[in-house]
Amino acid sequence: MPLVISNNVVLADSEIDLTAIRAQGAGGQNVNKVASAIHLRFDINASSLPEFYKTELLALNDNRITQDGVVVIKAQKHRTQERNRDDALSRLRILIQSVAKPKKKRIKTKPSKAAKKRRLDKKTQHGQKKSMRKKPQI
Repeated sequence: MPLVISNNVVLADSEIDLTAIRAQGAGGQNVNKVASAIHLRFDINASSLPEFYKTELLALNDNRITQDGVVVIKAQKHRTQERNRDDALSRLRILIQSVAKPKKKRIKTKPSKAAKKRRLDKKTQHGQKKSMRKKPQI
């Protein structure tokens, strides 16, 4: 089943490499026998994503993206392979959708006169409090 990112962008199953591996951590015998964790690999450069998505994803400073431009996601939260598979795919979808959102432009602000005065008054009070802790001059 293809992964739907948006109305225009759909990823084919062949572009996403899913591998079942054994999960880490506690879980008794089940953890040693069953490969319930999912290891997802997605090559950004070789994908059918539009150029905009590719450049934005490669520019991200994310630990899940290797230097070669491969997204690596390990899902082992759930007990079943199917739920871990769905979790890994949804995390990939969220990662790709996050670059499509337009960045909010930061509006520079400057403090008001009253705020500056309050800050300076507070600094003066703090300095006076500290000077009261000194040994008295004789």
